[in-house]
This record gives sequence, C-alpha cells and structure tokens, in this order.
Amino acid sequence: MDNREMAELIDIDGLSTEVEIVTFLNSEDDKRQYVVYTKGETQEQTGNQVIYIARIVKDGEILKLEEITEDAEWVDVQHLLKQIANTNAQQAG
Repeated sequence: MDNREMAELIDIDGLSTEVEIVTFLNSEDDKRQYVVYTKGETQEQTGNQVIYIARIVKDGEILKLEEITEDAEWVDVQHLLKQIANTNAQQAG
C-alpha cells in the first residue's frame, strides 16, 4: 500500500518536479512553516536519502518555497527536527 504524500513543485522556469512530502514543521512561535521533502535521490557515498527543507510562504492562494539562508534560522529548524526525532525515538522505545 502506497501512502506517500506527493506534491508538485514548479520552479521559476516553469519546470515541474514531483516530490514526496516527509513532514511539515512549525516554528515554536508559529510564525514560520517549513516543509521537509525528498526527490527520491540518494547520497552516493552513504546511500542515505537526500532531503530538502524550505520555508513555506503564502502568496495569495499560491504556496511558495523559499531557501533558508540565515544561520540562526537553520539552528531553529535543526532544533525542530531534533524534537521530532526524540519524540519518535520515545514512541518506538
């Protein structure tokens, strides 16, 4: 049974790519939202799946993804990911 959540990303050149949504994240102050997704790529050296994280910005009825460029924001996103990892580890144990 395939229960993956898929989405279509359209880049600035109008090219479409289908991606798998891994999860969504909300900043602790609920002012920013992020999406974690994959294109099904694997890292050659490790075989691990490549994931992407982007900030979600609403532009009218369209959702746009923006690159995270500030170090402080990356620290916040990594903190959110660690919370999810810790919650999942506690549930598994």
